[in-house]
Order: sequence, then C-alpha cells, then structure tokens
Amino acid sequence: MRTLYIECNMGAAGDMLTAALLELLPDRDAFLEEINHIGIPGVEVTAREDEKCGIRGTHIHVKVQGEEETEEMFEHDHDQDHHHGHEHDHDHDHHHGHEHDHDYDHEHARHHEHHHYYTGMNEIRRIIEKFHVSDKVKQDVKAVYETIAEAESHAHGCPVEEIHFHEVGSMDAVTDVTAVCLLLEKLAPEQILVSPIHVGSGQVRCAHGILPVPAPATAHILRGVPTYGGEVRGELCTPTGAALLKHFAARFCSMPVMRTEKIGIGTGKKDFEAANCIRVFLGETEEKSEQLVEMNCNLDDCTAERIAFAAEQLLAQGALDVYTVPAGMKKSRPGILLCVLCREGDRERMAESIFRHTSTLGIRVQPVQRYTLDRTIETVSTALGPVRKKISVGFGIRREKWEYEDLAKLAREKDLSIEQVIKIIEREEK
Repeated sequence: MRTLYIECNMGAAGDMLTAALLELLPDRDAFLEEINHIGIPGVEVTAREDEKCGIRGTHIHVKVQGEEETEEMFEHDHDQDHHHGHEHDHDHDHHHGHEHDHDYDHEHARHHEHHHYYTGMNEIRRIIEKFHVSDKVKQDVKAVYETIAEAESHAHGCPVEEIHFHEVGSMDAVTDVTAVCLLLEKLAPEQILVSPIHVGSGQVRCAHGILPVPAPATAHILRGVPTYGGEVRGELCTPTGAALLKHFAARFCSMPVMRTEKIGIGTGKKDFEAANCIRVFLGETEEKSEQLVEMNCNLDDCTAERIAFAAEQLLAQGALDVYTVPAGMKKSRPGILLCVLCREGDRERMAESIFRHTSTLGIRVQPVQRYTLDRTIETVSTALGPVRKKISVGFGIRREKWEYEDLAKLAREKDLSIEQVIKIIEREEK
C-alpha cells in the first residue's frame, strides 16, 4: 500500500514538513506558484537548496507583507490585557506567535510597530474559507489550526476565542499548515506513519519566563504520542509541527518494511552537531496495520431518521465506518449502540458531530488496532459492458469481488438477475 513515513529525529516544524514533502513532487515550481495564489493575505513562499552536515535538502521561506517573522517584532507589546498564541525561541527558527526570548533594543522593536497586528480564531477561519483549495484541504487546515489554538488556550488558561495571534506569525503558521495539507492531498498516500518525535531538552525563554521543553502547548498536543528528549538542547518540535503530525498520522512507529521510491528532506535554519532536518519516505508497504479510535454511545430516545442522518454526516466528515447495534438499555428500554471508527486526528471532530446530531450525553472512546488487506480496483471489459472488480491482497490472502453497483446496472439494463450477470462475466473470464 502507498505509505508515507515521516522521520522526526530532529523534531518537526511546519516549514520543515513543507520543504520535505515539496521534494516529493515532480514540479515544485508549480506548487509554489499555487500556494502563493490560493488566497493567504500578503504571503510569499519561496524555496531554496540547503545543506546540513553534508546532507542536501530544501529550506522554505515565508514572507508576510514582505518580511519574515522575527523576534524583535514582538518586543514592545507583551503587557497587553489579552492572550496571544505563541511559539517560543525554536531551534528551527520558525516562529508562529509572539512571546519569545527578548534581548533586543526597545527602540529597534518600536521601528517595527506598524506591523504589529493580531488575528483571532474567527478571523483565521474566515480567511481559510476563502482559500482556492478543495473542501477537504480547508477542513484539514481548520482542524489543525484549531488544535494549535486549543493547546494555547489550555496553556494560558483562557477560552479559545480569546487567543489571538500576531498577524505575521498567524499567517506564517496558516501558510505552513495549508501547504502541508495541500501537499498531502496531491501525494495522496493511503497511510501516513510517523516516527517517535524528538522534542529536544532543556528550557526555552519566553515572555512569561523560562519554560521547560517541550513547551506547554506542544506537550498538550502530543499527549498519547511517543516522544523523547535526547542530548540536543533546545525546543525541536513546534506546536504547528506537533498538530500536523497528530492530525495526519495513522500511527507512530518505527519505519516499516517498505520499498521506498522517493525521499524528501526539509531543513531548519539553525545548525547542530546532528543534521537539523526532517526526512519523508514515500513508497509501498505490503500489509496494512493502523491505530484507530473507536467511539460509541447508547441511544434510547433518538429516532431512526435522526440516527441515519447522523451516520451520513459522520461518514461525510471522514469517519472510516459507522454502524449500529440493537441494545437493551436501562429500565428495559430497547435502544441502539452507535459505533464510529475514525483516525486519532479526527476524534474531536467526530465527537462534536455525534453530540450535534444525536441525543447522547456521553461518548466512550478507546484505541483499536485495525489490520486491512491492500485494496485495488480494476475495470474488466465484458460482453455486457465494463464491470469493476475489487481485488484485496495481503497476509498471504487474495480476494476478488465484482462491484455491486456495476452488476446491478447491467442487470437492470439487460433485464437479467444479478446471478445471471455474474455467471456470464465469469464464464467469459474462464
């Protein structure tokens, strides 16, 4: 199966992921042209070749209104009475907020004051809705960015809607997130696997003081994800990088046995004894196993029509499977057990949809491991017309099945039963 493996030996940041995935495309200039014209206000994205410890890779530059985000932009305005999202003094030098290590002259900071504007989550959602991208990419971008905002909200102890991001930092982060979501749509891997994440070690200085690594927002996002520290001093994984990996990863694991076809390398700005880069591997794996989430709830006061509509909405929003089971409820009431299977990154969206479209007051969640066969579809020409055949292989198994809708269409057109259609096309195959 088509697999993308992301190696995070030096953490992860949005620009590094963008650069690494960009190297997998055959026409990189066309993508840069596209990302620069999808509707992100005042943004210009460029890429250049870079080298870390003798390893060649790509480095991404994002300019907002003609300038890249720098720490001195944020020096003068840290005593306001509202909360601002931030990424700290990251060793990837890719900052998405405003509370950084401040050793700069205040006069120099005031020189940049005319650029100092803030953007809230509602404004960011409106900006994303105007992008010239597919609805799927818009949904992914909003989900990732809201994960970042929720983590900042938790870190600061304030509601999400009170979180505001510096204009340059927020557009920089939205650009990174949008670029990664768009690249993954173009690459279309069947599964995305991620290594355990190196978060760095030590401490990071921000406006609130000296914080431990990983910083609170990053640590909140990476709950349940395998991480480690190591010898590198500094913050290697940013909230943006963490949120992207959490959203898209089917599971976090060592690199599986795979036939690698392409390798992409994205570099950070700073230099360490170890190569400051992230690597991505695109290729084929034989069998498919992934870590998913199962969500279920009991319903005894919800109509059949309402449950059916809820199932439709959940599947439309990315649920892998939705099914119901008759159940005996308390007080001897007959009821329904609603079960939803989804990826970890979709869990919050599924929970919101279940609460919105059903009458439940609570949802049970548990991790599950799913093994699946690798599935392909081929079209077979027959005397009755073209029929698609679904082929599933893996674990020493091979199964073939005709597509029901094609069989039914031919049966209606030829005034035959489905069994007669199958006999005719299978007789031809022999």
